[in-house]
This record gives sequence, structure tokens and C-alpha cells, in this order.
Amino acid sequence: MKRFTPAEMARMKETLYVGLARGDINMREATRQMRKILGMNQKNYARKVAAISPRILSEFENGSGNPTLVTLEKIASPFGLKVTFLPPESWRMKAKKEASGDL
Repeated sequence: MKRFTPAEMARMKETLYVGLARGDINMREATRQMRKILGMNQKNYARKVAAISPRILSEFENGSGNPTLVTLEKIASPFGLKVTFLPPESWRMKAKKEASGDL
């Protein structure tokens, strides 16, 4: 996989974070993007970064796995991400409007 410059990696991380915040990408796609940012395949990301089995990462990314919360935290933590509950999008949009005074 391609290695990116620090500036490219920073832009890619920002795109990842914005996509997650907007709800445009799910956890599986976010995981793929994190690996891409680091220029790693599933096997290397699983073993060297997340310290999990490559099979578990592969099954999660492909939609056939059901990882534990601890495993999800291992996958997400290298990027400073937290596994959390979010309110429905309609409530998040309402909170944004209230914060900006648009209500």
C-alpha cells in the first residue's frame, strides 16, 4: 500500500473525522480508511496496530464478524476514536441548530 506524507495523512484524518461526525461513514468503512491512511493491509493493522487477530479484523470489515467492545476499542484507539452511543441524527441536527441559535 502507498505511504502518504504527514500532510496527506492529516488531510485524510480530517476527512475521516468529518465523515464520522456527519454519519456519512460507518465503523467498517472508517476502519478501512484508517488502514489506508497508515498504508497498511488488514493483517499488518490487526497485528501491529490493533493487537488483534487478522481474521477478526477481516470478518468485521466484511460484515460477517461481531467483535467485542474491547476489540472495537483496539481498532479505533490508534486514531483517538471512542466507541460510543450517539443520539439519532434528528436529535444531533436539533442540537446543532440550538447551538447556532437557528431555532
